[in-house]
Amino acid sequence: MSQRPTLGRILKELRSHRNWTLREMSERSGIPVSTLSKVENDRLTLTYDKLLQLSENLQIAISELFAETEPAEEGVTARRSIGRIDDAVRVTTQNYDYYYLCTELRRKRMIPVLTRIRAKSLAEFGDLVSHSGEEYIHVLEGRIIVHTEFYDPVPLEAGEAIYIDSNMGHAYVAGEDCEEALVLGVCSSDDEALMSSLMHMHEPLPEPLQVHFDEPGTKVRTLRRPAA
Repeated sequence: MSQRPTLGRILKELRSHRNWTLREMSERSGIPVSTLSKVENDRLTLTYDKLLQLSENLQIAISELFAETEPAEEGVTARRSIGRIDDAVRVTTQNYDYYYLCTELRRKRMIPVLTRIRAKSLAEFGDLVSHSGEEYIHVLEGRIIVHTEFYDPVPLEAGEAIYIDSNMGHAYVAGEDCEEALVLGVCSSDDEALMSSLMHMHEPLPEPLQVHFDEPGTKVRTLRRPAA
């Protein structure tokens, strides 16, 4: 039995299908961001004149704002980006050298990163980090030890990989007798600010928000949206 979608769900699906932010939809429709946000979260509805304005400005039939919809087929966007190391954005920290690939694409669903790991112990690395989404790490050269909040450390050799929930505290360090390791990581999240958060992950964050204690002796630093 089908359920009639709410206006908020229809607007959210429309915005997602067109790859618009709330601000972009606001600019195109002439309806304030705050109003659209409340509508999408089913905390507000729109009057008929606002629905008519939305329909005309976005060039959709007003009936579509009330229709029972089926998941729309995604169109071919033909997006493409070549991930060359010379074009990568490099971020150097005490523990890692990051090479962010394909950075010219906006609102990516995946963030590919080549990383050289130099930290050789968890004590040298510091607090575990966590952020929204999931990630896949594939060891290309050397060996690493994967430390996570809820599991014992896992050693990985070249050619081996791990897939984890990024909300769980985690850290990657070079394995025994390995000066540095090279890994390919792919992070995925609905958070459009994830890439910016990752690139600022080792900058000092204001206390006390960045650290929480889940178990005695375990510190996890949660990455947050960078200040505007």
